[in-house]
Amino acid sequence: MANLLSTFFSSPSLVFTVAFLLRAVLLVYGLWQDANSPLKYTDIDYLVFTDAARFTFSPPSLPSPDCCPDPSLLNRLLLGIGSPYDRETYRYTPLLAYLLWPTTPAASASLPGPRVLWASWGKILFAAADLAAGYLLVAVLRRGRNMSGPRALRYVGAIWLLNPMVATISTRGSSEGLLGVLVAALLWAVLKRRVVLAGILLGLGVHFKIYPFIYAPAIVWWMDAERMGRPRRGNINSGAFDKLLHFVTRERLTLTLVSLATFGVLNYVMYTLYGHDFLQHTFLHHVTRIDHRHNFSPYNVLLYLASAAQQSGGFKIESVAFVPQLLLSVVLIPLVGAKKDLAATMLAQTFAFVTFNKVCTSQYFLWYMVFLPLYLPNSSLTRRPRLGLAALGLWVVAQAAWLQHGYELEFLGRSTFVPGLWWASLAFFLVNCWILGLIISDLGTNSTATSSTTTSGAKEVVVPLSSSAPSAEAEYEWGFDWADEHDTTWLTG
Repeated sequence: MANLLSTFFSSPSLVFTVAFLLRAVLLVYGLWQDANSPLKYTDIDYLVFTDAARFTFSPPSLPSPDCCPDPSLLNRLLLGIGSPYDRETYRYTPLLAYLLWPTTPAASASLPGPRVLWASWGKILFAAADLAAGYLLVAVLRRGRNMSGPRALRYVGAIWLLNPMVATISTRGSSEGLLGVLVAALLWAVLKRRVVLAGILLGLGVHFKIYPFIYAPAIVWWMDAERMGRPRRGNINSGAFDKLLHFVTRERLTLTLVSLATFGVLNYVMYTLYGHDFLQHTFLHHVTRIDHRHNFSPYNVLLYLASAAQQSGGFKIESVAFVPQLLLSVVLIPLVGAKKDLAATMLAQTFAFVTFNKVCTSQYFLWYMVFLPLYLPNSSLTRRPRLGLAALGLWVVAQAAWLQHGYELEFLGRSTFVPGLWWASLAFFLVNCWILGLIISDLGTNSTATSSTTTSGAKEVVVPLSSSAPSAEAEYEWGFDWADEHDTTWLTG
């Protein structure tokens, strides 16, 4: 069995083929279940996405003669497009609706192939994003961790590419796979010192879904002059001005300006087309949302009571839920860990953001799961297998307990809010807090840096963590140039 697994993970083409087939089988099975079972395989969010695409590529509704249309409607009338926000509960950027154009009736009628193929276009796109994210994760492990190809593929394959949970969420029609590939590409670009590309990806990611903004402080803090291969400016042991001069580097300024420009231009274009609807449904809604269905958060019951009471005034505890969430994920964790291990810090940030978020659904688990292949190889969870198994077991059991009460509530009509759902939410929250503590305690305690470095004057000498090169066959199979893998000129500029 060990030899079989070793052979399997030594072939990237084989692993990615199996990952592709897994998603293809789930897509076909989903079509069968949707047609034959009252319990649908397709996520309700996918129906929202496709409805929004249909509204977007339909002629806009004409305003009534007695009202003054807003400028955004006039712009859409000129372009002959509708609005995705005509579909209730669509809370995303219009870019997502644009990507799903092939699912619209007019598009599928003009495109070759069966209608059912184009109706599933979004699921295919999200599944393909999973595979692309997996490729980028392997590249980061190969270059950033100097890990052998088979070992890198073993972690990425087991945790991401061949994980049924990841494949199921994407093939059910959840768009989280797109965020996965954007975040993986962002980390890859930062580690490759491609600052402009990183800025574009960061701005696009925040526009697509707000949460990637938490990575900006960690990336900026990591991107110091020495790490970017530039001589230190000023004496950091002197006054505040010299420290500020040392902090403000060309790369940090470039990343900030490019990401803000990308974010600003995208938002400006969308605002001119959709006006206040775009701001409300894409950004402002997430500040005031009180979703309680499928919500693992300990705020679940509180949000349910708030939605029932519909109070218009007074202090609402859920309105300040973001304070501990942002303090941890945006300030404290980046300061503690970014310079030690950027990938593990981004994992800890995401884990904290999801754990302390007032709305926490199973799709959000993919936000931090994409970083696990980068963290686990040298973590305490793998160095101490009993600890790792305990963390996984408690996470699964606590989640299963919540799902049992949620099933009784939503499918059997039993009121399980108190004490069952409440205690299950608290248990899951505490388990996640414990795991977050383990991740944070691992920061800087193991050899997970991109490369070990020593500074000599104004020039950085890069020492690869591994000097063993793969065979020519492996080099050809992986599609990586080994000479480029160990060429450090990209680091020192």
